[in-house]
Amino acid sequence: MALAGCGAVDTGALTSDGGSDPVQKSGEITIAYMQKQGDQQYFVDEATGAKEEAEELGDVEIRVVDLGTDSNEAISQMNAMIAQQVDAIVIIVPDQKIGPQVIDMAREAGIPLLASADPIEDGSGEPAPFVGFDSVAMGTQVGQKAGELFVESGWDTSHTKIMAAYSEGLTSCQDRQKGAEAGFKEKAGELLPIVTLGTDNSNVDAQNKAAAAVTANPDVENWVVWGCNDESETGVVTALENAGISPDNIIGVGLGAYLTCKDWQAGVKSGNKAALYISGNEVGHTAVNTVVTALRDGTPLPENTQVPTKMVDAETWEQEMSSC
Repeated sequence: MALAGCGAVDTGALTSDGGSDPVQKSGEITIAYMQKQGDQQYFVDEATGAKEEAEELGDVEIRVVDLGTDSNEAISQMNAMIAQQVDAIVIIVPDQKIGPQVIDMAREAGIPLLASADPIEDGSGEPAPFVGFDSVAMGTQVGQKAGELFVESGWDTSHTKIMAAYSEGLTSCQDRQKGAEAGFKEKAGELLPIVTLGTDNSNVDAQNKAAAAVTANPDVENWVVWGCNDESETGVVTALENAGISPDNIIGVGLGAYLTCKDWQAGVKSGNKAALYISGNEVGHTAVNTVVTALRDGTPLPENTQVPTKMVDAETWEQEMSSC
């Protein structure tokens, strides 16, 4: 379901499943762009894309709000944006558990809300309109690439494990992990033992957890690595290399490519062998365009808008990515 609009859009407008007739919005549009972990490169890129799209469209103001990892801050900022009478809200919640509260707040205020990165649902299980990626499909692509590289490596399965780092409480991360496991098994023929690292999806936490995991697994010679995002995967790879494991004994497949590409750009030998490129910048562009189109045309917010992805490596990243 979508949420009601404000200003020139009545409280029944902009629902993805019908509702009262939408009313067009003219004049300047103000969008609150509320992001968890706004200092992470992916979300920096997404905010940049949102601002670029606003400038291209004209008469659109973007108010970027960094929520960090604090759900209480998210609720506080929701109240602030509602008080400022913004025309729409795009949100990446710090915790999906606050989804029902966030949706109710926007609905009661008559403000359309679009979720990004992590889908959210209301109390009855109906999802808010969403712009982003299919987490299962992304994870599957990561797992498939890791499986292909594992087969090519010829490694002995008895001395190889998978290290997977992700926030276990996020459904998007859970879905990516499920996809990665299925994709790896499809290409490799079997699923190797998995060392799961529950992290906060930050690079530092992944490094710390991986360092401890390496110590606890002294007999493992080869590691296959993936995570919920590039921070997680590169953090693990860094920890493995810091522990003296050769890049030749690491198959790391990132999710994002915005950090894995740095080793490739520098031309250094790395355990980061490939990554699924997801453009936060493009998501920002798409989210703002989706909201503005709905408000200008008086049409419902679409239920689910997917942004394409592409697998890249040291040889191909420059062809697909505008920058690193």
